[in-house]
Amino acid sequence: MTLTRRTLLGATVAGGGTLVAGATAAPAQAAPRRAVKPPMLRPGDRVRVIATAYQPDSRLDRGIEILESFGLEVEVGDHVDDVYGYLAGTDDDRLADLNAAFSDPGIRGVFAARGGYGTQRIVDRLDLEAVRRDPRVFVGFSDLTSLMGRLWQSARLVTFYGPMVNWTDSRTGPVEIESLRKAIMTTEPAVLTRDPAEPSSAVVVPGTATGRLLGGNLTMIQTAIGTRDLPDLAGAILLFEDVDEAAYSYDRMLTQLLRTGALDRIAGVAIGQFTNAANNATWNAATAVLDRIGGLGVPVLGGLRIGHGNGQLTVPLGAKATIDTAAGTLTVESGVTA
Repeated sequence: MTLTRRTLLGATVAGGGTLVAGATAAPAQAAPRRAVKPPMLRPGDRVRVIATAYQPDSRLDRGIEILESFGLEVEVGDHVDDVYGYLAGTDDDRLADLNAAFSDPGIRGVFAARGGYGTQRIVDRLDLEAVRRDPRVFVGFSDLTSLMGRLWQSARLVTFYGPMVNWTDSRTGPVEIESLRKAIMTTEPAVLTRDPAEPSSAVVVPGTATGRLLGGNLTMIQTAIGTRDLPDLAGAILLFEDVDEAAYSYDRMLTQLLRTGALDRIAGVAIGQFTNAANNATWNAATAVLDRIGGLGVPVLGGLRIGHGNGQLTVPLGAKATIDTAAGTLTVESGVTA
């Protein structure tokens, strides 16, 4: 059996044209009432690369090169090269790197080396006081959704859903590099336009909506039910994407979120990439997703280049966003302060 995040999580957790159409998490520690935007990164700033899940490989060098091209001074966590089974070191060592990155006053940005699986094993021991005391930029996606959810729920920290430092040039080129740089080093808003080539572009419910952009990887959002990682989605624009999931998996995960009431008061839905989705003979991922969320009565915009596919762009989570299905755009305010 191929080792995937889905098989690992299973051990820990009991078309064509455009289609138109709970349970409360455990209490989080007290968080600021307003979103906290970290200071934007500037040339000369020290940043730290950490691995909370899988260990990185030789592609890490390319990601470090890109960060250095921004003028940043890049450091690597002490345990990034460790190996513990399929993880980048023991839980204690990965946690030590994570907490050190958020507590060192000289570090102004923290970047995830790689996803896969493992972050939820250590997130409950995150030093939230250090995060609240000195907010800084954090960039990651996929498995890091659990950490980003905790940073939002417990510290209201705006984070950045974007490429890992374990960089893949075949799917992230100059446009994507600039998207990352602008997100963390300027106060310009991010404007993403629906890409008709993306399978999720077939999911749309007309309208406009504004709210804080929250969410991330759908597997990790569903896995967060009943934990302190699941954001309160009331009034939010829910963002989700996933990789290597069949149409029925999207159905199952969204159905569980619906049954818990987590989606009862969302303002809208922004959908990223359905990467390597296995389709049923009659339903594809887009059909299954529309069947589940098309009746929520809120605008839905698919086709956004956010996630595991080619052309991955960077967006801030926790920042205010607007989806406009007529224009086919997701506009997100800057996630940093000058």
